[in-house]
Amino acid sequence: MIDWERVSTLRAEIGEEDFEEVVPLFIEEVTGIIDGLRDGPDLSRLEDDLHALKGSALNLGFTDFSILCHKGEAMSAKGKAAEVDVPAILNSFDASKTAFTDGLSSGQAA
Repeated sequence: MIDWERVSTLRAEIGEEDFEEVVPLFIEEVTGIIDGLRDGPDLSRLEDDLHALKGSALNLGFTDFSILCHKGEAMSAKGKAAEVDVPAILNSFDASKTAFTDGLSSGQAA
């Protein structure tokens, strides 16, 4: 679910202090888009929203979530936005966020 190697690499690349700043920004940015999807996705923006989510997810190692975003983005690009399983994407984000924060707390990405 979480690519802890990617998380460790990011932490090493940007340093501990910047990492501690980036994580909350990532969560805030992604949560804003996720909240919009929870309220009912704008199908005309779904491809763009999923593209943004995918990029952010990849940066912080949310592997499963990024895969679902990529699939939804591709479907939207083919005119099938209404067929994207948005609830699965939302559930994956929630599970990934929990696994990520729990893993950080336990030092999994130290």
